Amino acid sequence: MHDAATGTNVHQHTLSTVLAIAVAITVAVVVDGAQREPRDPTLFRGSVDLVNVGVTVAGKKQRLVTNLTAYDFAVYEDGKPQPIFAFASGAESGPPLHVGVLLDVSASQELDLGFTQNAVIKFLTSLPEAADMTLIDFASQVRGGRYAQSDFPRLAKRVRSLTAGGETALYDAIGLYLDGASEQDGRKVMVLYTDGGDTQSSLSLGALMKLLKASDVTVYAIGALEKQSQKAQIVQRALLAEIAEATGGTAFFPSSVKDLDRIYGQVLGEVRAQYTIGYLSTNEMADGAWRKVDVKVTRADAKDLRIRARKGYYARSTP
Repeated sequence: MHDAATGTNVHQHTLSTVLAIAVAITVAVVVDGAQREPRDPTLFRGSVDLVNVGVTVAGKKQRLVTNLTAYDFAVYEDGKPQPIFAFASGAESGPPLHVGVLLDVSASQELDLGFTQNAVIKFLTSLPEAADMTLIDFASQVRGGRYAQSDFPRLAKRVRSLTAGGETALYDAIGLYLDGASEQDGRKVMVLYTDGGDTQSSLSLGALMKLLKASDVTVYAIGALEKQSQKAQIVQRALLAEIAEATGGTAFFPSSVKDLDRIYGQVLGEVRAQYTIGYLSTNEMADGAWRKVDVKVTRADAKDLRIRARKGYYARSTP
């Protein structure tokens, strides 16, 4: 991916596999039930694989729960309990936040593009805590750029300059973002906006789902599908939900493009309510196998809580 703040076109046809997770988290560390000072992140980059899991907890009426601590969670890998090594909530300082926004600018967006542009800019303006922001727009082609906070005016200018036209290379756009995100350390959130299904990508859905499951990105999908036929809406809702839920995220379906500001507000709330849990796997096999991850809340009222987190990851493999 072209890592720049210029909005330069990027054509991506070879998408590298995003493999498991070695991230540095400078947050309060919990070992054997005792809280300790954060370690220098360089101590466990490259030498220890820290599995990084984003977790969202909701209560009754889908109200987000933001007051949990590391002691309220238990993590299991392939059914075996894992010691929590690092923990942060969205309300406190933690690993750097990298935000990606994917924007559909295919021909069907022509009438609504002005509204969607304003909604995206408003959303990104609300995230001053993000270390950087990646914008990928997609139609028949996929273009991407990464921007530091100091380059936000250029990012906003690029969003406003977009025009609608062409087909929908949705899967290629997601693949491009995942490829770039694999180079980043920290917490990664991708927000996808589209009004229709894929019609153009070289990347297959099966390959995309494998990339998503291998990544440590949380995906929030927004599907403005009201102009689609009822049959198409059912298919696309299921697809976007599958894409988001594979990563521990969720999908939103506004009834009108005019609901976008409200939906982006909900996404912002999700991002800020997310917990980050890091653990060191007790399975030291470097076999590249899929490891199933289950996160549970251990509080007495846990039966009333709904937990969203990634379902697992691929272990590193020996070359």
